[in-house]
Amino acid sequence: MKKIIIISTMAGIVALFSLQSCTDSKGNTNLIPRNSEPIPVSVMALEKSSISEVIRASGQLGTNDETVLGFKTSGIVHSVLVKEGDAVKKGQVMATLDLREIDGYVSQAKHAYEKAQRDFQRARNLYKDSVATLEQLQNAETGLAVAKEQFETALFNKSYSTIHAVANGYVLKKFVNPGQVVDVGDPILLTNGAADAEWILKIGVSDKQWSSIALRSKAKVFIDAFPGRTFEGHVSRKAETSDPQTGAFTVELHVNPQGEKLASGMFGTAEITSEKTQSSWQIPYEAVLDADDDEGFVFVTNDNKTAVRQPVTIASFDGNTIHVSKGLENSSALIISGSAYLSDHSPITIIK
Repeated sequence: MKKIIIISTMAGIVALFSLQSCTDSKGNTNLIPRNSEPIPVSVMALEKSSISEVIRASGQLGTNDETVLGFKTSGIVHSVLVKEGDAVKKGQVMATLDLREIDGYVSQAKHAYEKAQRDFQRARNLYKDSVATLEQLQNAETGLAVAKEQFETALFNKSYSTIHAVANGYVLKKFVNPGQVVDVGDPILLTNGAADAEWILKIGVSDKQWSSIALRSKAKVFIDAFPGRTFEGHVSRKAETSDPQTGAFTVELHVNPQGEKLASGMFGTAEITSEKTQSSWQIPYEAVLDADDDEGFVFVTNDNKTAVRQPVTIASFDGNTIHVSKGLENSSALIISGSAYLSDHSPITIIK
């Protein structure tokens, strides 16, 4: 009885190795050919073609009239009368400084101007009576002019110690709160004129992509807030220098809202059709194995009998096909199915 059990077990092991199998994506079990047997594969002819490169990049929406507002003078923030997202009207007061110190400067300049007026009038009367010289009169006149300019400057600075909306629009960002000490020109509020301005998508691209993009190039824009919608756009501006922090070049795209209500800060993705064409092989993405960034490998055959493992350089991927720029120069046919069972120089048989 023990011999029979051993023989049966050995027979089962032999059968197991003889009938290796796998299950495909549909649940069907297929036998895997042994290494000595030709592996059935499908192939496609390789032909190089020229295509326009599509550049993809993401960024945020804004308008072409976004304005950072600040105070003309330093001081303590007295009030911030708006919140982020508020709609504002042109001329509306949005933030003020504590004016006590500034009013002191205005008062000093006013008193100095009034004194200069009196000094000039006195010098003029004395000059008429031949008591004062012409030089004294001219010095008094100069002192009056200087005092007047200082007084006007103080009034001007006071007027810019209050921030008004420069146009109808929205508050995009608030940088400070009451009680903070700010310096001249520090950002206080960021606003836009979204009611009338043009919408812009700012994206960052590499130097190679930047050189491939031309002004007025058409683009498709996809905004996360509107799934399934495609917005028309075109390149309206290219930065001439890179961002010192990221190294990317900024490209601005004019976006047609097409009746939708857009908002600053919305995330969008652009597809820009490059003016330059590129020669490449278009192959199914299933044929590329172990892709990593712009590198991968495929299996090709030149004699329809042997598979050859071939490294390739990937130029782009459009969702359906992969564009290979290098690696297939000396290949005639690409293996597009059965690659999972192949190794370098595996025997193959072509199926249709």
